[in-house]
Amino acid sequence: MNSSGPESCLQVHDLPLNTLTDLIARYGLSLVLLDDTAPIPGSYWGAPEAGLVGREVLVRGDTPVHSLLHEFAHAVCMDEARRSRLHTDAGGSDIEECAVCYLQILLADELPGVGRQRLMLDMDAWGYSFRLGSTLDWFLRDAADARTWLMDEGLIDQCEQPVPQLREGLPWQRPPDTR
Repeated sequence: MNSSGPESCLQVHDLPLNTLTDLIARYGLSLVLLDDTAPIPGSYWGAPEAGLVGREVLVRGDTPVHSLLHEFAHAVCMDEARRSRLHTDAGGSDIEECAVCYLQILLADELPGVGRQRLMLDMDAWGYSFRLGSTLDWFLRDAADARTWLMDEGLIDQCEQPVPQLREGLPWQRPPDTR
């Protein structure tokens, strides 16, 4: 656990803006950087947390990187019908929410100076809650369903690398248990 607390989390202004905009643009989405005192449209929890409106991820310089990646992953994981009317509440199923958390961790490896280890520490410091306690324990030991969902939707490959595309399919349903 990151013992320094939420104030120690990486923020958007800690990274080169072009690395963030380039990552998001690879998926056909846009990053909107707002003034540090502006409200953040589409933010479910309110500033400084990232917002979602349509195909835009809205942030300020003081937005935590984990929040930006989480909302970005929501936009990637939802189907086009939800994305087309998206404003604030990403919605989705429990498995999709787990997939969003898993994908945000993988996407952290795409950002120099971030990486999955740092992001998971920031998620713990911010207060993300998982059944096994820490984000790392969840990621390593309790996230097989999230990983499978992402692979089935074509959002990560067999090596668990993010595939730069948006989900277009129907809502995922767990296959019937054949045991």
